[in-house]
Amino acid sequence: MKFSAVFLDRDGTLNEDPGYLGDSEKVVLFPEVGEALNILKNKLNFKLIVVSNQSGIARGLISRDDVISVNNKINSLLHQFSVQIDEFYFCPFHPEFNSEDECACRKPSPNMIFEAAKKHNIDLATSYMVGDSASDVECGINANVKTILVLTGYGKEHISLLQNENKIPNFVASNMLEAASFINKDLSGVD
Repeated sequence: MKFSAVFLDRDGTLNEDPGYLGDSEKVVLFPEVGEALNILKNKLNFKLIVVSNQSGIARGLISRDDVISVNNKINSLLHQFSVQIDEFYFCPFHPEFNSEDECACRKPSPNMIFEAAKKHNIDLATSYMVGDSASDVECGINANVKTILVLTGYGKEHISLLQNENKIPNFVASNMLEAASFINKDLSGVD
């Protein structure tokens, strides 16, 4: 049986982005995220997979353990909304510090999505990518999934970058709840 997934960027999409987030005590979810993820997982039956670039590791600013701790904190905060992220994928590399081969996982590469799709038996034709940056939308386009740019985080600044490159997301949402609403309408074919 194939599953559908919503692939999610982390910082700036699910939680506030203070820059190279490594302290789990500083994790602040955006107010609508718990409700939105609950709808996606429990009402619409999507797998929830986070795919994020974490170049702070390559830069020596945070450790892999810091990233895992932040990811665990996100799931801990989501518990009160009766929802969990199914799996977190992250790319710890950056071209300034690592080889091209090592950076192959880095968004806009779709490799993290492809890896998750293989492991979780995901049908990409019925899946979505949601994020706040041009690289998130490009990653979704490269994976051939529908894309949603959220205007939290860097979303507002990245709309023009995407337009200039003619890489237009399927939908632009003010936040995760509006993104979940779009996905619900898209599934049902309601305009």
